[in-house]
Amino acid sequence: MKPIELGVLRKQAGGYSAFIPNPFPPQDGFEFSPALLKKSTEASYLLGKLDGITKFLPDSNFFLLMYLRKDAASSSQIEGTKATMVDAIEAEVKTNANIPADVDDILHYIHALNYGMKRVKEENFPVSIRLLRELHKELMHEARGTQFSDPGEFRKTQNWIGGTRPDNASFVLAAR
Repeated sequence: MKPIELGVLRKQAGGYSAFIPNPFPPQDGFEFSPALLKKSTEASYLLGKLDGITKFLPDSNFFLLMYLRKDAASSSQIEGTKATMVDAIEAEVKTNANIPADVDDILHYIHALNYGMKRVKEENFPVSIRLLRELHKELMHEARGTQFSDPGEFRKTQNWIGGTRPDNASFVLAAR
């Protein structure tokens, strides 16, 4: 079985290398090893167990609320945010005056996520390009670093993670 190739690193005109993703899904489809299929089956089984256990939680919405905060913190940290889930909770309930300034990134993420869930669940709005643009606009509204974000629009310039420019970044996704 040959491994799935996600893409290639290619040297760019600016002297840095950028990741160029392959088309998805692959034209030839997917081929999975028996070991991977076994892990997938085990993961599905464990997700079923987790779903069953949540039926016995006194407040499953509280469990979901904490999960969303953890996801918001982890996603924001990809962008360089140092604040934690605990910082975000303390900021929301205003129990600590010494919270990091970048906790705001997590709070914006939580707000945008709640906005999106409301649009999809209560308003039956379809998951679409329009919804993604709305979510980005909500995420970036009065957020740090909005001077180049163009809220509600797709990026028209090179993007990277880490560093101050593509040639010293940790990861560069090729512009299309």
